[in-house]
Amino acid sequence: MAKKLLYIQTSDAPERQYSPLVLAQTAKAMDLEPTVYFLGMGLKILKPGEAEKIKLGNFPSMKEMIDKTLEMGIEILVCEASKRMLGWDTVKLIPNVKIVGAATLNDLVLEADGTLWF
Repeated sequence: MAKKLLYIQTSDAPERQYSPLVLAQTAKAMDLEPTVYFLGMGLKILKPGEAEKIKLGNFPSMKEMIDKTLEMGIEILVCEASKRMLGWDTVKLIPNVKIVGAATLNDLVLEADGTLWF
């Protein structure tokens, strides 16, 4: 059984957006089971049109990074409570991310072989 790694994104700072996705993609290439979980201010990148605005250095845009992450079969989860905290009850997020409850994060942490926070 593959080791599970959980990457948690809490920030909306552009320079902190790449790490969890790069590491999750790398983990997948290493035959590990990565999951990326967005909560708090990290959700801002997942509003349609926002990821396209972030491109740092010679890296692809955040939109391209998110698309590649999803194409690799890496699950991107979104904290439902954080969505409510931001007042986004009716805000649509980018396609193919899954909104989950707070208990999901606790379960993921307990099941993970490693957890990294950004």
